[in-house]
Amino acid sequence: MRVGIVNDSVLAREALRRIVEGHGGHQVAWMAADGLEAQVCALRERPDLILMDLFMPLCDGVEATRAIMASHPCPILVVTASVEAHVDRVFEAMGAGALDAIDTPLIDDHYERHEVDALLRKMDAVARLGRTRLGAASEARAGEGGRCCALPPLLALGASAGGPTALAAILARLPADLPAALLVVQHVDAGFAPGLARWLARQTALPVQLAKDGIAPCSGRVYLAPGGAHLRLDTGGCLRVETAAPDQPSPSVDRFLRSLLPHAAQVAAAGLLTGMGRDGAAGLLELRRCGVTTFVQDQATATVYGMPKAALEVGAADAVLPLSAIAEHLVERVRRHHPLEVRA
Repeated sequence: MRVGIVNDSVLAREALRRIVEGHGGHQVAWMAADGLEAQVCALRERPDLILMDLFMPLCDGVEATRAIMASHPCPILVVTASVEAHVDRVFEAMGAGALDAIDTPLIDDHYERHEVDALLRKMDAVARLGRTRLGAASEARAGEGGRCCALPPLLALGASAGGPTALAAILARLPADLPAALLVVQHVDAGFAPGLARWLARQTALPVQLAKDGIAPCSGRVYLAPGGAHLRLDTGGCLRVETAAPDQPSPSVDRFLRSLLPHAAQVAAAGLLTGMGRDGAAGLLELRRCGVTTFVQDQATATVYGMPKAALEVGAADAVLPLSAIAEHLVERVRRHHPLEVRA
């Protein structure tokens, strides 16, 4: 794997270079001292992965990520001094297209081995995530006994790179009394899923929570798939959280959307937002064939147009919508599905 390193600290760049080159099979493609230099380097040679600092002169990590993803997208991992201390800025970077974030290992001659190992694991996971988001095969639905939950109208969204910001913009425009459950699968690491749920909750009047195994979705709530696990709706109408294999990209949007097929009559709308790869296209197509209204985010407002484009290529979308129109579209679809008044 060829890696680009972006950091304004000479010490940090050198430490990251030693870590990358000390791992068999990894090479440093280039190093940049700020976001502007990173854009030039990435244009000249697109690496398999970029390690992006957040705070730099001239052009910070958020703006550099946005520019790179707009012109020549590649997997980006934010590596910063403290993710927890700058969580809002981290989610801005993820909204711009970064796929994950991690603390920079302590920079000295005796940095902790566990920190180095954590960074290397994260690098491999993000690079793999960026290369492909393979849809999971349709799972067997037989044998899911148990009670049948009375489902409210359902709204389903899938997103990857750039998704946090897009989701925040949509949630901010949804009414607090929306008579539907919104189910969201955002590609995110398990360690960041709780923080993402809290961050999204601050952007909306709707309660936002990580989906828990065995619960039934309720109207007026947003359920976010936990990172590192698959989310699906079982035939009894309950959410199921299933641990994914270590080498399996998760959460899978395709796996989630396909699980909605037995409940297609309850799905008011399903759509794909900004994201890298093809995950979700096949599942969205199957829902559309079952009569579900489907849509994708348009190219002009998507940070990365991979997932929406893939869905369009297979004929999975009824509509192509700018980000600013998606919330209104969801409300309208619920209004048609649910006869009670919905305030915009």
